[in-house]
Amino acid sequence: MRTIGIDLGGSHVLATTVDEGGKILDRKEIDVVDHEPDAVIKIIFEAVDAVVAAAKGDQIAALGLGSPGNIDLDAGIIKYSPNFGWRDVPLAEKLRERLKMPIFIANDARCATLGEHAHGTGQDTQNFVLLTLGTGIGGGIVANGTLLIGNAASAGEVGHHQIRATDGFYCNCGKIGCFEAQASGTGLIRHALAVAPSFPRSTLVAGKADKLGSKAIRKAAEAGDPHGVAAWARYLDDLARGIANIVAFVNPEVIALGGGVASAGDYMLKALRPRVEVLSTMVPPGATRIVTAALGNDAGAIGAATMARRGGLTTQGDRIPAHVS
Repeated sequence: MRTIGIDLGGSHVLATTVDEGGKILDRKEIDVVDHEPDAVIKIIFEAVDAVVAAAKGDQIAALGLGSPGNIDLDAGIIKYSPNFGWRDVPLAEKLRERLKMPIFIANDARCATLGEHAHGTGQDTQNFVLLTLGTGIGGGIVANGTLLIGNAASAGEVGHHQIRATDGFYCNCGKIGCFEAQASGTGLIRHALAVAPSFPRSTLVAGKADKLGSKAIRKAAEAGDPHGVAAWARYLDDLARGIANIVAFVNPEVIALGGGVASAGDYMLKALRPRVEVLSTMVPPGATRIVTAALGNDAGAIGAATMARRGGLTTQGDRIPAHVS
């Protein structure tokens, strides 16, 4: 039996149907331009209709949706989503009215963590952390086999602990030197711009600083470009500092890195792991494995579908809702 998993992003809606093994069977992605709730909901319905049609009559038990922001899990209300500028949007109610099936809504990073834990690099672990290194840093924590939710459903916002509170970059949250500000893809670009005056002949930013991307910086570093190498080293130092803090906080078996920057794979990991090891002074050497996430950009949708199958953000196995209305 299939469940629907939706990854709601600031620029797109990805709808999928997913089987019990975490395999995506059908998918439909649609760009989002208008962020007004009714406009986004219309796109969600269009994407859902497409994957339901592709399922060709196979029964669909429930729908899960991962959204940026703070979510009231019981009511399915998006309390606040900075990506959309939404406050108190009763999304589950609006979806349930038309789709006539159980609806589950949670933060997108927590959904991605559930997906990666259930069907990716977190399988068979009791203590696991997912970090998504994109425009910002999202994440989630599994401790003693349980996905941490928190008192206000905000546990796992590891991007906003400060690692350079006096000499770091300004973060969109209003603080200085947050892990996200220093070690996201945006942070890598900031590091490249910060060291650019030391490399006046660099071609990385010449005449196109506003178009600089994290992938270009990483490629330059891999090619041995001095500017790229310097920016990449500064970035890895801050990434290691934040990850070492997480190791101290949580002592996980595995930390999986997802998102665009993590596509650097072994090039990143070979330099990152020894940096984290040096900074992880209060745990035995080798206690935490740092790996690249397995599900990539599909983790959020697979996790949302897994949430629907389990009846919530639980790591405790499938509990498909008994009644499909």
